Amino acid sequence: MASKSSNTAAVPEAKGALDKFKYEVASELGVPLTDGYNGDLTSKQNGSVGGYMVKKMIEAQERQMAGK
Repeated sequence: MASKSSNTAAVPEAKGALDKFKYEVASELGVPLTDGYNGDLTSKQNGSVGGYMVKKMIEAQERQMAGK
């Protein structure tokens, strides 16, 4: 039985912007994220990129909701 990935973009048109954002965040955090294989990175490194992306997106949404 084949498993279906739930890792699909809600807005496929945003994929390029999200990838760019991911590399910007990784650079800010000093995580050596490259295009292609990144299996040599630790879970902590990968998690820090994802977590910081979410933090920045929430902050941006809060600013937008506050009218700033």
